[in-house]
Amino acid sequence: MSTKTSAPGNRILTKVAIRIMPFLTLLYFVNYLDRVNIGFAGPNGMSKELGLSATAFGFASGIFFLGYLILEVPSNLALHRFGARRWLARIMITWGVLATALAFVPNATTLIILRFLLGVAEAGFFPGIILYLTYWFPAAQRAKAVALFMAAIPVSSAIGSTISSLLIAHGNGAFGLTGWRFMFLVEGIPSILLAFVTWFYLTDRPEKAKWLTEDERTWLSDQLAAERRVTETEHHWPLKKALTHPRILALAFVYFGIAYGLYALGFFLPTIISGFGAEFGTKLSVTQSGLVTAIPYVIAAVVMVFWARHGDRTGERKWHVALPMIIGGIAIPIALYLGNPYAAMAAVTICAVGVCCALPTFWALPSNFLAGTAAAGGIALINSLGNISGFAAPYVTGWLRDLTGSQRTGLWVVGACMVAGALVAVALGAKPRTVSPTTTSKARR
Repeated sequence: MSTKTSAPGNRILTKVAIRIMPFLTLLYFVNYLDRVNIGFAGPNGMSKELGLSATAFGFASGIFFLGYLILEVPSNLALHRFGARRWLARIMITWGVLATALAFVPNATTLIILRFLLGVAEAGFFPGIILYLTYWFPAAQRAKAVALFMAAIPVSSAIGSTISSLLIAHGNGAFGLTGWRFMFLVEGIPSILLAFVTWFYLTDRPEKAKWLTEDERTWLSDQLAAERRVTETEHHWPLKKALTHPRILALAFVYFGIAYGLYALGFFLPTIISGFGAEFGTKLSVTQSGLVTAIPYVIAAVVMVFWARHGDRTGERKWHVALPMIIGGIAIPIALYLGNPYAAMAAVTICAVGVCCALPTFWALPSNFLAGTAAAGGIALINSLGNISGFAAPYVTGWLRDLTGSQRTGLWVVGACMVAGALVAVALGAKPRTVSPTTTSKARR
């Protein structure tokens, strides 16, 4: 399919992007911050107050993803059936209540239970929005749209690290709470408020978009419908096949490698930076640590958008996923072997850029051969299985930290997972081969 769009088509897609992308990015900003802000709480009082070892902290961070795994596919199928605005609003209210409740955990056991329930509540949010974008953007423009949406990850990590650090540093004693508890309280409330905005602001499908003219609705609906017909004719993947096919499982492994790097950085980068004092004699305040944590993600946010645009323009997908994974996977293990904090941060930044560049183009791959209910189930399954790394990365990294007394071994595992995922991406290619009816009938003879 052509990667070019007519001038009127570009104008319509720009109008769609301006309408929905900033809001979706805001939602994911809040979502991702609530997911990983435990990474800032741990080294800034939570681990000490609750008596958490590095292994226990990693387990509490990662158990979120076990709850996430359980309901991911059913949640995405529900979104496909009931509509994005209703289902996303429901998800946001439940996760907001639980994220806010983290401010009042009395012990490690309650923390672990609430983190698990937070994962259950959030299940379906991210793959739901990936599915939602397939309702609005043709395949040729989808990686750029996903990149704009997923810019919330580095932006959340950059701005969020600063906000979280300021809340911890200056919120100590507010409402009788310690700084890390005040951070959980303040950062959990916005998702509850945004749930009501979501209900009234989002539009489920182009056909219902009153903010488009009739001609614009017709053009976009026809474009996407024609694309779905081509996908279904060429590949015709029913839901059962989308949930069991080896290619889906292989894509889940690729995503596992990307997400392993993402969550290892998200949960442990604040801890790594706070450890610069012991490694290099560098002394940073809580606020300064937050600002330093932001640096890799600021750079990654810019690079990932340009990388995704290049992938859309050239139509190449495989190496736009694999190459940044390989570069990032090689960079991260050597970070703590370097002789000064500046060189170490340069290596961490390269890893962050690699992870963020691989993400948007990766999510353009499943929709090359999945449509309708199969897309809802397949995308959710890839996300849920890949996000097992969200449990594995912090737990394994913390366990290896306790076992060896250093972060180095854990970072070698991060690099190995990213490179392994890249190799599988290269082996898979961009889309499965289409078997024509003629070829099939010959094979049967």
